[in-house]
Amino acid sequence: MELPVVNHEDYFAKIGDDHKFPINKFGELAKFLKKEKIVKKFHTPYPCSNETLMRAHSENYIKDVKNKTLDIRIIKKIGFPLVDSVIQRSLVATGGTVLASKLAIDSGLACNTAGGSHHANYHEGAGYCVFNDVAVATQYLLNKELASKILILDLDVHQGNGNSDIFKDNRNVFTFSMHSKSNYPAKKSMSDLDIELEDNMEDEKYLELLKTCLNKFNKDNFDYVFYIAGVDIHFNDRLGKLKISDNGIKERDEIVTQNFFSKGIPLCGVLGGGYNKDFNKLVELHSFLHQSCAKLL
Repeated sequence: MELPVVNHEDYFAKIGDDHKFPINKFGELAKFLKKEKIVKKFHTPYPCSNETLMRAHSENYIKDVKNKTLDIRIIKKIGFPLVDSVIQRSLVATGGTVLASKLAIDSGLACNTAGGSHHANYHEGAGYCVFNDVAVATQYLLNKELASKILILDLDVHQGNGNSDIFKDNRNVFTFSMHSKSNYPAKKSMSDLDIELEDNMEDEKYLELLKTCLNKFNKDNFDYVFYIAGVDIHFNDRLGKLKISDNGIKERDEIVTQNFFSKGIPLCGVLGGGYNKDFNKLVELHSFLHQSCAKLL
């Protein structure tokens, strides 16, 4: 079976050539996955509907984004210009994670080539995140009764504060974030389980902590997993503060995907953050998620 992977040309947005967010990585990752024959054909998403978005975001916030009437304070928090291509990208990337989440139910594994916008909460976006695609897809699966106990496994270097805020009172969703203690956001929210990592942590300790957490989760009867596979834990990342190697990230992704696939628990993988100083290396690191999943199918 071929790994279902979701991609759309509109994952690219016009944010300016000098912007520090590497917006070109989404298109280059798609090319890389085809070149390496990890994917033959992509699944193409539709922009996420208002009805689906409103499961995780307020109607007023959605309207303000679409009408470009968002408060300048929130636009600054997001960090992107509120232009048509950014709005379209946010809608399509969210639709992409919803689509991938459904595909994973049949195949056991599925991935988006974007997603992981975990800083957006119910009322506003932040940290390069307009809509919280994983939160939206989580609510979608619960509403459609396609899952009943969902684990959001967030291994981005930054805390998934948007998810922890949105699901703080939802007993059907368990939010887990293993992130840099001293990194963004300065004021962190409380996940169901937070593991705060000290600066300059290396592979051995990192993977040991991860395995301990997975052993705990294996006792908790989850029937679905969203995996935010941020690669900003890499030693050469511009916004990370950890010292994880290429092999450390590859092993991490293999450990996570194998753990849940072997137990028959569907897993939807999304990119999360990555701001490596070497752009080609960034694309390769993001591909480890898709490679680890493809090996299992």
